[in-house]
Amino acid sequence: MARGARAAAAGLMLLAWPLVVELLLLGAGAGFLAGLLGVGGGMVLVPFITLLLTLKGFPSDLIVKVAIATSLATICFTSLSSVRAHHARGAVRWDIVRRLAPGIVLGSLLGAQVAKALPSALLAGLFALFVGFSATQMLRGGKPTPARQLPPAPGLFGVGGVIGAVSALVGAGGAFMSVPFMTWCNVPIHNAVATSAALGVPIALAGTAGYIAAGWNLHGLPPGTLGFLYLPALLVVSTASVMTAPLGARTAHALDVQQLRRVFALLLYAISGYMFWRALQG
Repeated sequence: MARGARAAAAGLMLLAWPLVVELLLLGAGAGFLAGLLGVGGGMVLVPFITLLLTLKGFPSDLIVKVAIATSLATICFTSLSSVRAHHARGAVRWDIVRRLAPGIVLGSLLGAQVAKALPSALLAGLFALFVGFSATQMLRGGKPTPARQLPPAPGLFGVGGVIGAVSALVGAGGAFMSVPFMTWCNVPIHNAVATSAALGVPIALAGTAGYIAAGWNLHGLPPGTLGFLYLPALLVVSTASVMTAPLGARTAHALDVQQLRRVFALLLYAISGYMFWRALQG
């Protein structure tokens, strides 16, 4: 705890006001999207934190891992704020959360350790692939088979493990996999979005712990980091995201979000293109 407090204080002293404003705006946008679409904000946070840390002069071989770890940590706060708003409307399927969470925790812890061993360029490429996949799923909007149901508990444990591992690798809250999976199994879209927000909490907690452990004794990390976690960005972004996530959740229950999903899918394609460019730059 003392090490974390010292790291946060050192990092905050280095933040310039323009960067604080940029992080606040980024957090506000990520929080709103988390409540609206259940995405946890990671698909937006990772590329923009990567860009901001690049401009700040962070070591290039560590930037993507720091961005992913920081994104996961902010999802802890964003998801909690979002899920409270969804729960108040009775939309969260806690029975699904209980059956998916154990696999998610195990997968997230393992995914963070795998990410430590991978080159940053490869991580950026994986992130771009999954964001592009998520955008395509949003645009397709296929109809599930009417009789299809969620698998039994062992199957959900396995699905949770895959969601947790991939989410830890790309710094996302898992909604790009969990929402399509649940709707494919005939869970209504509003319930799927709300339940995905709840699943973001164990993903983020386990993934963040994994990234802190993976970078704990790593040399070359700049001031303000705890493992791979960049504490100043966590504090600023999560402060803004917690305030806007309930607004996104209220909007999700008031509107037909299909048109918004199409717009968001186009944004994801742009983000995917940027991260592919980062991967090619090595």
